[in-house]
Amino acid sequence: MEYEIVTLEEKIAVGISARTNNASPDMGAVIGGLWNRFYNEGVYASIPKKENAKALGIYTDYAGDETADYTLIVACETTEEPAGKEFTVCHIPAGRYAKFVVRGDMVQATAQAWAEIWQMNLPRTFQCDFEEYQNDDMGEHAEIHIYIGLKET
Repeated sequence: MEYEIVTLEEKIAVGISARTNNASPDMGAVIGGLWNRFYNEGVYASIPKKENAKALGIYTDYAGDETADYTLIVACETTEEPAGKEFTVCHIPAGRYAKFVVRGDMVQATAQAWAEIWQMNLPRTFQCDFEEYQNDDMGEHAEIHIYIGLKET
């Protein structure tokens, strides 16, 4: 699977979160539930100061590697942190990332990409990884950019 190394500036993302892991039998329900709440229960619409309308799936607070618990935040980028406690705020750290471009069915293509990424020998930080959804197509024409945090060399 091909990727490019990119350097990103810090981003502020605001959304909702849940804790899970890749081996959990309810992982799909947890992740699907977050996305449902984000779009269908007005979370996205209520996030102030959206810098970028693209949805983000952020994986952070890893308890270890990809086999351990992590926090998933379904969010979008903002220009500043909102007041109040109704949202989860995440600072995506500046740094080096492996950027993968995935096209196809949103759910299937993303799941397949992650399965391949987990098999790669990348010098991962396990600090913060994220998906950036480039369009609203949930079907065969979705484009997702996956960013994997890399250790500095």
